[in-house]
Amino acid sequence: MAKTITGPGIRQNHYRRLKPMNKLPVIAITSGEPAGIGPELMAFINRSKFAARLVLIGDQELLLSRAAKINKPIKLQAYQADNKAPEDSLEFIHIALKTPAIAGQLNTKNARYVLDTLDAACKGCLNGEFDAMVTAPIQKDIINQAGISFSGHTEYLAELCQSPKPVMLLAAGSLRVALATTHLPLSEVPAAINTTELKQIIQILHDDLSRKFALQQPHIKVCGLNPHAGESGYLGREEIEIITPVINFMKQQGINVSGPYPADTVFTNESLKDADAILAMYHDQGLPVLKHVGFNHAINTTLGLPIIRTSVDHGTALQLAETGKANPESLFAAIDSAINQSQNLHH
Repeated sequence: MAKTITGPGIRQNHYRRLKPMNKLPVIAITSGEPAGIGPELMAFINRSKFAARLVLIGDQELLLSRAAKINKPIKLQAYQADNKAPEDSLEFIHIALKTPAIAGQLNTKNARYVLDTLDAACKGCLNGEFDAMVTAPIQKDIINQAGISFSGHTEYLAELCQSPKPVMLLAAGSLRVALATTHLPLSEVPAAINTTELKQIIQILHDDLSRKFALQQPHIKVCGLNPHAGESGYLGREEIEIITPVINFMKQQGINVSGPYPADTVFTNESLKDADAILAMYHDQGLPVLKHVGFNHAINTTLGLPIIRTSVDHGTALQLAETGKANPESLFAAIDSAINQSQNLHH
């Protein structure tokens, strides 16, 4: 029987106390599914290229052995808040594997280990020890097979933070795509599009684009749910009954939002010229375009949390584990974004 996940119970309704601007931000980086490419991606990190203290979270021996296997040996030093590691070392927090990890072979026994790394990073962000967290990829199905109900990073971190409405924002360069619904079967999407939640999502998107991304009065373009945005009701009425009234209401609140736009034209270069973000109604409405444009350097950011969380926008790539062929560019982009968002909140 599946067990419901529970977090540390820390209530946080505002951003954690910020460090003085002359201090380097401290970014926690979880190493992800131990059978995948996450642990070895850590070996690609050159800390001198980032204006931050980077703290890896994972099993020490796993990180060292994977780095050695791909011929990129690393030095690790245990993280101490008041004592930065030497320039030739990476700081880390040790979380022990539940059982030895074999590259490419998932094991339910390590599901709890994966969640323990997330718990450590999230709790550190909530209490102000870390300024942001970056997550390497995890394997959702193996966590569920372990008897732990788990639908993804986004929902799990929202529960830890006790945040009622997390919002996924994917970004590749200047293209930003947020999702009104996340990991739902397509058949369940129309029922999940409702007035109350759509208002919340647009408000969160506006607020976090303003605060975390330093965009003044960001322009949000909203997709319709149906082909041709419903074509005046002939192809569906969600645009008429829900989406357009919400857009009009949010405009009255002073938010720069427009639409609904047909999803097949809103992503053209001309349409994107004046857009700071596109709000897609469901996962595969917006993300294929973004991944086509930015695969290997796209990132995922969770909005609506009292912390900053970014992530790679790719999977565990089990077949690439220990081959040395994993591409670290998405991880680097996620780290850069976490640093930038942290700095924006200082200003």
